[in-house]
Amino acid sequence: MNCRHCSTKLERLFMDLGFAPPSNAYLSEADLNKPEQYYPLKVLSCSKCGLVQTVDYASASELFSSEYSYFSSTSKIWIEHARTYCELITERLNLNGKSLVVELASNDGYLLSNFIQKKIPCLGIEPTLSTAECAEKKGIKVYKEFFGCKLAKKIKENDGLADLIIGNNVYAHVPDINDFTKGIKEILKPNGVLTLEFPHLQELIAEVQFDTIYHEHYSYLSLKTVSTIFTKFGLKIWDVERLKTHGGSLRVYGCHAEDPREILSSVNEVLDGECAFGISESEVYEAFQSKVERIKLDFIEFLVRAKKEGKLVVAYGAAAKGNTLLNFSGIKGDLIDCVYDAAKAKQGKFLPGSHLPIFPPEAMHEIQPDYIIIFPWNIVSEVVSQIRSEGQLKSKFVTFVPRVKIID
Repeated sequence: MNCRHCSTKLERLFMDLGFAPPSNAYLSEADLNKPEQYYPLKVLSCSKCGLVQTVDYASASELFSSEYSYFSSTSKIWIEHARTYCELITERLNLNGKSLVVELASNDGYLLSNFIQKKIPCLGIEPTLSTAECAEKKGIKVYKEFFGCKLAKKIKENDGLADLIIGNNVYAHVPDINDFTKGIKEILKPNGVLTLEFPHLQELIAEVQFDTIYHEHYSYLSLKTVSTIFTKFGLKIWDVERLKTHGGSLRVYGCHAEDPREILSSVNEVLDGECAFGISESEVYEAFQSKVERIKLDFIEFLVRAKKEGKLVVAYGAAAKGNTLLNFSGIKGDLIDCVYDAAKAKQGKFLPGSHLPIFPPEAMHEIQPDYIIIFPWNIVSEVVSQIRSEGQLKSKFVTFVPRVKIID
């Protein structure tokens, strides 16, 4: 395989998680009696441009189907994050009723609905029909296609150029990152701004966040690599913010390369931090596999010990993170009874691979589990607070990434 960005032959292994089904391919009861498609889950690192990327096996249309079950509005933390961003960026860019905001991967309209309330024109790009239809019900115009140069030209002709292009947690999800970036360049106004948010590769490595690796994430990004890609297609990064979302993310502010905006000191600060961390050094990647295997063993040992002690163990959050951990560890229903999730689109279905049944959170109080494993560790405080507020549970909460942590 060659690098998706610079076409260099990929020879540096970062992570091998064996074989797994797509993390968001939830199953119906009827599906349990059918063959299930597994793909190798292997990640390589480009020695030239630094792009960390999954090996290509599954197509985007297979991973992001019409029944895609991730709805951003499920998380209160994420809704608040979107609202805060809207307030910040509206003021910073002086957006108004004559501006145009375009969101790439607009999901269920959780973010653009804030601009609708401010009467700022906007449109979304969302190829998964299940979430796009929710956005349309909120009054948002949505192109139900994958974004790239072809769609960008259609948007340019039909809707004009964008004052602001938003891409929250989508840049890592695109198989053709070059075409996607060229599409951004195509529809950005001469003085327009784009913001991209993505989990920071440096944090993934430092905190051993291997469960954020799954087939739907084609790329794992550093600021250095994103800057390289931007430069290739006539864009530049002029500001960057560190965020706590998803275990540590970056929000980059970009514009056309010829834009007179000054590049702020924040950019060099993050780049210098990546350099000091060794983001370009092969040793950083070679040491990662053994750390991940230690977490896997700790996870299995905990579950086996709990089973021998007669403890009831369940999980919360039918998230991709959990599916990566479960399938890499080979865990099934003999060690974890079920999983609970607030997303109605997932309830009544089964996790891919492990086939754990998914129930609504309120059903948890009927069985009083001894341990609740929280798979989406990035919103652990929200989950613990929510579960405790809904009833008297004596359960202990457990997370496993980057290490075992038990919350009484």
